[in-house]
Order: sequence, then structure tokens, then C-alpha cells
Amino acid sequence: MTPRDNEIIITSQDFWFKVIEMLQQNWALIDATADGGVVAWFVSDVSGVFDELRFPTREAAYQSLARNGFARLALDDHAQQFLGPPAPPYTRRHHPNGPIYSSGRFWRE
Repeated sequence: MTPRDNEIIITSQDFWFKVIEMLQQNWALIDATADGGVVAWFVSDVSGVFDELRFPTREAAYQSLARNGFARLALDDHAQQFLGPPAPPYTRRHHPNGPIYSSGRFWRE
């Protein structure tokens, strides 16, 4: 299996971020799905996609991200000064704690 086999094409560039600890963020990007819903891809600072959640609408995804401590980078001038979002290519990577958001372990509905 090559790194390209694990690549995930994400079209969105509208980053959401959550500061996890000093110098570490989790990022989210939201893409439309073929069934009319959206998927939130969760990406590490080093472009590894470690989880995903599906929502019926973009607005539902926005509300859920905000409720869970994520902020939209485009709306935060201060964060833009010191945070640099991960760049493609995005590849699927295992998180040491497993699927932390889709498992419900660190996600509030």
C-alpha cells in the first residue's frame, strides 16, 4: 500500500480549529457528500485524517463543531496570526486514542 492509497481528497479550505494543548490543534474541514449531507473530516497538524462525522446539513455541522469547542479560522483574526492549517495531501492516519470524535468519547451532541 502506497501513501496515495491512503489519500483523502478534501475540497474545502474553510478550516475550523480546536486547540488541544500547547502547540497542538485538531482541524476540521467540511465537504458535501453525494447523498446531500456533509462530512466533517478531522485532521491533525501534520495533515493526517484521523476521524470523520457525517451531518445532514452544513448548518448542523457548523453548530455541532461550535458546541464542541471548534472555531472557524476565517472568523478569528487573532488565531490567523499564529495558527497555520495543515496542507494537502491529506492521508488517513490512526490516532493514538482511536476515533476520538465519532466514538462519542470527546463529542457532545
